[in-house]
Amino acid sequence: MKLGIILNTNDPETAWNALRLGNQALGRGHDVRMFLLGSGVEIVNIKDGAFDVPKVLDEFVNGKGNLLACGTCLTFRHQPGGVCPVSTMSQLVDLIEDSDKLVTLG
Repeated sequence: MKLGIILNTNDPETAWNALRLGNQALGRGHDVRMFLLGSGVEIVNIKDGAFDVPKVLDEFVNGKGNLLACGTCLTFRHQPGGVCPVSTMSQLVDLIEDSDKLVTLG
């Protein structure tokens, strides 16, 4: 299955759960792409004692999860591209069209 995840928040618990979902799907052999949108592009800056976002983000990237970030959102928030390619709305449309299932969080 091709799973698309759109993360549109920098809330630690929501980002943590989105990444855990992606990791579980990767572990079952699914193709997972996550698009960071809005404040979701700030995922690399999330530090929270209860929700270890950096750990599950590292697992996602190392587990061959495909991570994309909205270039306009990165620019608006003065964020560097970081752990993933700078992407466009056209690439988000591609992700939506190509996904068998789509989950939006945030």
